[in-house]
Amino acid sequence: MRPQLSDYTHLGGGKVRELYAIDDSTMLLVATDRISAYDHILSTPIPGKGRVLTAMSFFFFEALGVDNHLAGPADDPRIPEEVLGRAMVVDTLEMAPAECVARGYLTGSGLAEYELSGTVCGIALPEGLVEASRLPGPIFTPATKAEQGEHDENISFERLVEIVGPELAARLRDATLDIYSRAAALAAERGIILADTKFEFGVAADGRLVLADEVLTPDSSRYWPADTWKEGEVQPSFDKQIVRNWLTGPESGWDRASDTAPPALPEAVAWRTRERYIEAYERISQRSFADWPGTD
Repeated sequence: MRPQLSDYTHLGGGKVRELYAIDDSTMLLVATDRISAYDHILSTPIPGKGRVLTAMSFFFFEALGVDNHLAGPADDPRIPEEVLGRAMVVDTLEMAPAECVARGYLTGSGLAEYELSGTVCGIALPEGLVEASRLPGPIFTPATKAEQGEHDENISFERLVEIVGPELAARLRDATLDIYSRAAALAAERGIILADTKFEFGVAADGRLVLADEVLTPDSSRYWPADTWKEGEVQPSFDKQIVRNWLTGPESGWDRASDTAPPALPEAVAWRTRERYIEAYERISQRSFADWPGTD
């Protein structure tokens, strides 16, 4: 008989995830259906989103074959029935205090910095790049972890060295670029561009660097269809861009610059977002989401 979620001690939560203690060495990481945009947690959940994020993470942990935080399978008996399919049993780790971002294309905050200075996180890039330009090679652009409601802050590699020391900084950079390159190659085989992604790493008791948290999901990565990619244009993404577009469009009536919370999403926007997340999982994993454990 599976335990109840109430049998575990709640340790805390973030925008999307909740963390529970199982014992001294393992925890339960639960992905909810919550969605955030523009540093707000929206009142409307995306049905099945937590299961998609968990399914995608399990797929990539398996496909990448790198040390990771998983301490059991997707149907581990320690996972309560109520969160089956959207929870992972994971090892307790000392987490590195940085978001480890890899970029293969120029967009988002990287593009904004480039347009001002010609650099991204202090890395000089060639002249003439525009929205969605492919970079000469993947770059490592770390960020500090922000408190809920605040923006992560992009930092230079030199600043990361000051925070974690030169040895760990180098290991984080090398692991991030290696994993990104392998994941991008896998996605390319499926007709998908992995424009950028962010990882989190922990350090095990024996000193191993361990890939943790979610990995290569539509929440932590920008995926673009390869067959429609065109430099100089904003690309359609397999992520929450549908939500962002509605919030900043005239129909929502919401002013992003205000202090007010965003309005509830229309049901149609929530379901289109669900469909986009599922499409990303199925195209990249080449598996059916219907076969994943749990129910929405």
